[in-house]
Amino acid sequence: MGGELPQFYKEFFDPFIGLTAAATATTKLKVGTSVCLVPEHNAINLAKTIACVDRISNGRFILGIGAGWNVEEMADHGVELKNRWKITRESVLAMREIWTKEVAQYHGDFVKFEPMWCWPKPIQAGGPPILMGASSKWVPRRVAEYCDGWFPIDAASTGNGASADLASGIAAIKAEAAKLGRPTDKLDFTALTAFDIAPPGGLEARIPELIELGFNRILFMSPVAAPEKQWRVLERYATLIRKFI
Repeated sequence: MGGELPQFYKEFFDPFIGLTAAATATTKLKVGTSVCLVPEHNAINLAKTIACVDRISNGRFILGIGAGWNVEEMADHGVELKNRWKITRESVLAMREIWTKEVAQYHGDFVKFEPMWCWPKPIQAGGPPILMGASSKWVPRRVAEYCDGWFPIDAASTGNGASADLASGIAAIKAEAAKLGRPTDKLDFTALTAFDIAPPGGLEARIPELIELGFNRILFMSPVAAPEKQWRVLERYATLIRKFI
């Protein structure tokens, strides 16, 4: 979108280390990435890291994925922008082979390895759920082929037909999954929202709308701020959540 990146882009924790800390401090909380830029990782190493987090969390891990957009950053990882989704697809398919096979192998254009062992295996059968955090005309086909669900940001506050876009996105994903013979009732639809992007009626009114659209999980974004400011927002979310449980 132009301009310099915000300072906090330079300060992110490695997500898997942060999520491991969260997993060991909790017993019920699901932990997940939002989103892991798959093409910027080695598929074998990433598969092992994810499997380890899934085991440490006792099967509470969810893998949100994306392919990224920062051309210069990708170049530092040896990835051309035009190839990012091809690499993402092959990496996910290769990781599923590693997670589900005692001896795994994969031969793609960008990801390839001969028969090999890679342990531990995830606790969750087949590996953790993989949710695609992207929005484009290609998303339905990609989700249907190699993901378990969709993870869009709810942009209801923009007034640009966001609800219609979300509804049509869910319908398109289900249609593509049906073409491939996948059961559509197993798909995971997670919406990401926040107080500052809620529509005029606020999140309390928006949450039932998202559920009605077909989302089975709603996540809330915490602001980039000092902990004392974040805690105040988290308390507001906690108060909101209690109205729906």
